[in-house]
Amino acid sequence: MKLYRRLVLIGIAALIVAAIAYAYLPRPVDVSVTTVSRGDMAVSVEEEGRTRVRERYIVTAPVAAYAPRITWHVGDGVQAGQVLTQLEPLPPGVLDVRSRAAAQARVDQARAALRSAQTNADAARASADYAARELKRITSLKSSGVVSQAMLDQAEAEARRTSAMQGSAKSAIEVARYDLTAAETALRYTVNARSAGGERVDVTSPVNGVILAVQHEDEGVVTSGQPLLTVGDPHSLEVAVDVLSPDAVRIRAGTRVLFTRWGGDRTLEGRVRTVEPVAFTKISALGVEEQRVWIIVDFVSPEKEWIRLGDAYRLDARFLIWESKDALRVPSSALFRNGDSWQVMTVHDGRLLLQDVRIGERGDLYAQVLGGLSAGDKVVTYPDDTLRAGERADIIGTRSE
Repeated sequence: MKLYRRLVLIGIAALIVAAIAYAYLPRPVDVSVTTVSRGDMAVSVEEEGRTRVRERYIVTAPVAAYAPRITWHVGDGVQAGQVLTQLEPLPPGVLDVRSRAAAQARVDQARAALRSAQTNADAARASADYAARELKRITSLKSSGVVSQAMLDQAEAEARRTSAMQGSAKSAIEVARYDLTAAETALRYTVNARSAGGERVDVTSPVNGVILAVQHEDEGVVTSGQPLLTVGDPHSLEVAVDVLSPDAVRIRAGTRVLFTRWGGDRTLEGRVRTVEPVAFTKISALGVEEQRVWIIVDFVSPEKEWIRLGDAYRLDARFLIWESKDALRVPSSALFRNGDSWQVMTVHDGRLLLQDVRIGERGDLYAQVLGGLSAGDKVVTYPDDTLRAGERADIIGTRSE
């Protein structure tokens, strides 16, 4: 009986020792891994863009005039040469009491000048008649030898002078009449008596298209060169996207662009037409100054797919800077820096191993593998500082990329 109890105690002690030893043994770490694979990969730049009509025309007033109310509305179709509005002559200014009295005085002055001109004309006519009779009398006396040639010449000169004075007096009457008419016109017409029969200037559409904006809708005075309407063709849409200047350096004419979040149920495609050579400064939402560059993109997708878009519509543009259909790729979340090199944590025969990796292009989700890994290798996703090379590892989740 004592031997049995001794054996039981020894067994219990052995179990306790074994438990303690097991507790101090290094335990495998739980890791989630992903498989290095080959597949589609793309490096892109994403920014917000706006559509705009490529050829838009701002119709301006050719002269300073009075513009009636414009009845066109945004979206109305127009034809090239169609009259958009007619500009009327400017109305005269309003006359206050003093200005009206001065205008009346100028009318009275013009009337008095006309009477004076008529009186002078009567006097000039009388002088001309007398000189003509005197010349006739002296001419008859000269034939009989009573008067000298000098007296005849003097009479002829006097007749010509008085005749010229008579013509000048008639012209003075015409001038006085015109002055009177001008003075009466300035007094007669005011802003409340705008003539509807004056000369009008037609403002026409330069192209076939639609009205994109009405800058001057209400009637009123317009100056020469003032914008009235904007006309454009909505079928000639392009997309303007401003990107950071470091990203713009990587984008070239012909770069493929994908448009999303524009309101339709499919992705639209475009091609870069122009990368503008001049950058501009823009303040970001965080208050940081950024140098940005305008990228102009043409639609490649059929017009029927994007015809519902209009001018200044918002969409997201994704510039595909680099893409491959058979790239060896590893998730970017598995990479970490060690000095100047990139590394991953792989799982091989149940243990963790550090592996140097040479990468190429880097996208949002994947990085291109140029060396150090092969298709099918298992790498730890989201490795942290608690993992050590050589530790045993238990895989709790595997994702095939």
